[in-house]
Amino acid sequence: MTMREELEQAKASFIARLPEEAQHAVFGHIKDQLDSGQAFGLRVGEQAPNFTLTGPHGEPITLNEELATGPVALTFYRGSWCPYCNIELRAYEQRISEIRNLGAQLIAISPQNPDHTLTQKEKEQLSYHVLSDSNGQVAARYRLLFELPSNLQHTFLTVMKRDLTIFNATDRWILPVPATYIIDREGIVRYAASNPDFMQRTDPQIVIDELKKLL
Repeated sequence: MTMREELEQAKASFIARLPEEAQHAVFGHIKDQLDSGQAFGLRVGEQAPNFTLTGPHGEPITLNEELATGPVALTFYRGSWCPYCNIELRAYEQRISEIRNLGAQLIAISPQNPDHTLTQKEKEQLSYHVLSDSNGQVAARYRLLFELPSNLQHTFLTVMKRDLTIFNATDRWILPVPATYIIDREGIVRYAASNPDFMQRTDPQIVIDELKKLL
């Protein structure tokens, strides 16, 4: 099954099991973001902000240090509780050797706390960097961070049984718009994709094709 097929299957399951009111809150928020005219994320040609984040074992990972060895494929995702994120991360793991053979590395960032990141990395057997941005500062610098409106917070608490302030170890209801970047060794964004519709993700084949352009 392709990543797109898995995503479509997950969406169908989501629609089948969620009450209509909850669906209205989720899909309504997606539409509001898409219709807002706001340009989420960096654009091609921009300088990617440097950052240092903690890995699941407490190790600091700095973007510029990783770029010293080659380009970086950088993806922002919502958290291990999100089935679409897990589908995406597993799809990248299946192609990670191809990414590395192109001299690149993959870094995945979410606002979840390091304990959840460690659990996810082990459960999904992810061999690339998976980092925690618990307070959303890096996502904010990449112009991806947003705060969930009160009706969506209510849906998360009552229907999904998920308190993001606890899961992310912060006092704010924050998430990033899912996004994927290819950053060259000079720190310049060479490919950028962001989409408020979190049920859609950038296929790893696109990342591989874009990395080949840097050779």
